Amino acid sequence: MLTQTLFRSEDLPAADRFDAWCDLMGQSHAPMQMTSEFAADFKARQSVIALGAVTVYPTSFQQVVFRRTPKLIRQSDPETYHLSLMVNGNGGARWDRREAVYRPGDFHTSSTSAPYEAFGGPESVAIIGVEVPRSLLLLPSNRADQVMGLHLSGQEGVGALLAQFLAQLVSDTSPYRPADAPRLSTVIADLTTALFAHTLEADAALPPESRRRTLFLRAQAFLRHNLTDPELTPDQVAAALHISRSYLYQLFRQESTTVAGYLRRLRLEAAHRDLADPAQRTTPVHTVAARWGFRHASDFTRAFRTAYGISPTDHRHHAAKARSSSWSGEESRRNAVTLSAPGES
Repeated sequence: MLTQTLFRSEDLPAADRFDAWCDLMGQSHAPMQMTSEFAADFKARQSVIALGAVTVYPTSFQQVVFRRTPKLIRQSDPETYHLSLMVNGNGGARWDRREAVYRPGDFHTSSTSAPYEAFGGPESVAIIGVEVPRSLLLLPSNRADQVMGLHLSGQEGVGALLAQFLAQLVSDTSPYRPADAPRLSTVIADLTTALFAHTLEADAALPPESRRRTLFLRAQAFLRHNLTDPELTPDQVAAALHISRSYLYQLFRQESTTVAGYLRRLRLEAAHRDLADPAQRTTPVHTVAARWGFRHASDFTRAFRTAYGISPTDHRHHAAKARSSSWSGEESRRNAVTLSAPGES
């Protein structure tokens, strides 16, 4: 059977749990500074599966912030790449000027040789962590380092192969013998290499301006798709695109707009159409407003008047009057044609 070590914080006194967790993570990954809102009574579990050079560890833990600082790197660097397959919860990370967020099905990546800050929460997080030595990746280090912060999906392509392999491995290690560890280690290293290479090729295929424009279009599409959700926030949009909120704001600034401004315009245009629709003439104005994400009727009326120079109620009345006039004019034209039709006496 494969060598496996289990850690459960509940086996320790509450006051010792967070320190023990920090020590464990320092051994599993690399020494880090760690903080948590739950440090006084921290809850975490980790099962470390040793595969020789590669280590796999399914882990669950409460909200925590990890920091790998330049000072800690100088003190100790095992020169490994870390991958976390997000199973439950959400997280994020920062490297210098690059930021990323992660949801279930995503891979977070980091290098023990580069400073970063990672965080999980606010709810509890479950991951499958993997440590792969640089020496096992069949990519130059300067190329592999470029993967940090890019979006690596565990739900499609090579990422799905790696995610499925890890999930099957941690679900039941009993079929494997100690002699299988090096073989399993090689499979994980090869799949990690393939995932890194695939990600770099896909990212390199788009020039920077095309990548930026593609992200902006995706953000617009996400907003349109979720237009009726009154709880929609920039954080949700950024998470869907696997970018930071600050970068999302930057994308919209470069298009001379804002996330909130674009969302408000889409919602007002939808409400404007509905209020002019004769099939909805009996639907209360506040119902139309709520349908398109406006929680307060007064806010909707104010925004509508600012955008169109008229109140929602007046717009509905004017649209109805215009339809009536149009219908009367059309009826008169039809009558005139009938009266003057040739052959009639």
